[in-house]
Amino acid sequence: MIVRERRPTLVRPPGDPQDELMGWYRERVLPGIHNRVLDTEAISRIRDRVCAPLHGRVVEIGFGSGLNVPHYPPAVTRVHAIEPSARARELAQVRVAASAVPIGFDGLDGQRLPFGDGTMDGALVTFTLCSVPDPVAAVRELRRVLVPGAVVTYVEHGASPDPDVRRWQQRLNPLNRRLSGCRLDTGVPAVLRDGGLHVGAGREYYLPGAVRWAAYLYEGTARTPQ
Repeated sequence: MIVRERRPTLVRPPGDPQDELMGWYRERVLPGIHNRVLDTEAISRIRDRVCAPLHGRVVEIGFGSGLNVPHYPPAVTRVHAIEPSARARELAQVRVAASAVPIGFDGLDGQRLPFGDGTMDGALVTFTLCSVPDPVAAVRELRRVLVPGAVVTYVEHGASPDPDVRRWQQRLNPLNRRLSGCRLDTGVPAVLRDGGLHVGAGREYYLPGAVRWAAYLYEGTARTPQ
């Protein structure tokens, strides 16, 4: 009788080099990529519009490398930055140092904000909800820490209304989440409403010059209940 040797199932052990490489890429390389690709003239004009309604104490989740800093209006008295990436915080230092608005790094997780109820006057969310594990939980946290009637200003990429583009977003989601850590088809208005905000009139459009499956933008304001 011939006994065939059974080949063991390939299971990645703890500390697998591929996982370690991807972790290094997401922590050390990806923030630099975002710092470049999200720093364009077209996006800068969007940031101007999105930041304009803010005033008082503002919490910004997904602060990144501080690309919104030059766009804070004078009515903002302090920004409480939430950013998990150490590399992104490093890249932000020059902008933070040059800011006329005081900025403090006050947390790492938008789903668990270290502030009391009703202590913030406004919130800023730009290109962030796509990468938060539970975006509805993050919006609920914003609602909790904001005063009644506070404004949440946002610009996010997300689900396209074009069925063909939407199908490509769904096909590319697994790869994109691995490479960039974000979902392509987030339903941004639904996330804001499910988090307890009143969503106002906004803009929806493709960012000119960008690939359509990654460039459908939702821009506008939402408010906490009075």
